[in-house]
Amino acid sequence: MPATRKGEIMKKRYVFSAAAILIDLAAMFLFPKFPDVFFPFYRDLSKAWIGLLSRLCSFMKIALWDIGALVLAVTAIASLIYVITKKRSFFNWLSHVLAAVSILLSIAILGWMLNHYAPKLSEELSLNVKEYSYEELYESTEYYYDMASLYSSLIPRDENGHALKQDFYEMAKLAGSSYEKLKDTYPIFRGSDVPVKKLSVIGEYLMYNGIVGMFMPITGEAGVPGSVPVVPLAFTMAHEAGHRLGLAAEEEANFAAFLACANSEDVRFLYSGYYNAFSYCFSALYRADQEEALELYRSKEEIGYQLIKLDRSDTYEAYQKYDSPLQEVSDKVNDTYLKTFSQKEGIRSYGIVTDYLIAWHLAGR
Repeated sequence: MPATRKGEIMKKRYVFSAAAILIDLAAMFLFPKFPDVFFPFYRDLSKAWIGLLSRLCSFMKIALWDIGALVLAVTAIASLIYVITKKRSFFNWLSHVLAAVSILLSIAILGWMLNHYAPKLSEELSLNVKEYSYEELYESTEYYYDMASLYSSLIPRDENGHALKQDFYEMAKLAGSSYEKLKDTYPIFRGSDVPVKKLSVIGEYLMYNGIVGMFMPITGEAGVPGSVPVVPLAFTMAHEAGHRLGLAAEEEANFAAFLACANSEDVRFLYSGYYNAFSYCFSALYRADQEEALELYRSKEEIGYQLIKLDRSDTYEAYQKYDSPLQEVSDKVNDTYLKTFSQKEGIRSYGIVTDYLIAWHLAGR
């Protein structure tokens, strides 16, 4: 191909990349300004698109993007080495990379990320979420503590009481369809029901970054590392499956996961849901009054509560293995991402689910 022709094609790739990025930025500017114009039709389109992607990728039990990301990274590095060693045009190489990145970024932003600007899940559920008193927080914490204790002794355990590791793919299939019982009452939970994927390549790396699950909008896959501790696993899977339904906000995906687990017929999901609900409420209570929180925690000594304490100790120990400086960097990246998409609380938004949990309890749902 003549050099002039190659140059023209290269320029077109740069123009295409710039245009794609400008469209993404325009959408990110307009959607929060005019949410009534774009919703609910955008969420419906996004669900249909993500459902199609997730179905196309469902032929593999492990996440396709998990492998694809590694392949793309290796390809990019290998091609750059080739360009340098063979003294080829760096700017031509860069135009290919920018075009690929802009396409993938547009698929992610236009296909799913704009759900960050959707109406609150509380509106979809007609749930009055507001600031609550200390007494209401205490009451709710005790309620979820009591509910978790009802199921703690029913899950599979060894002779010493430790929760037994479950088949990942069985749990993944149950988690994928965990919103089935909710979707008729609450249409917001309609969407893809394919199994949650295992993050087999990047999973361990994510754990060292303090990340226990990830939804990839480019492929529509909800993924979880295989080393997530036993008791939080069902809740974590349901959380990522909730993202797949267009629930982009972290506190909403957390609450959706609780609802999915609490409405399950599988005791492993029931316990995981109430266990995590208690953990979130207890953390909020501990921040409000450390002494009273610990008094509540220690005051209940029946076997169900003792098993909760054992599970919390086992879970903490499991996560401690992955404690590393990478978590601080990962937190900053995640915090920036969430704030970019109008979640002002950043990574703190994960814990805001407490307000939803209190509202749900007080409403007697």
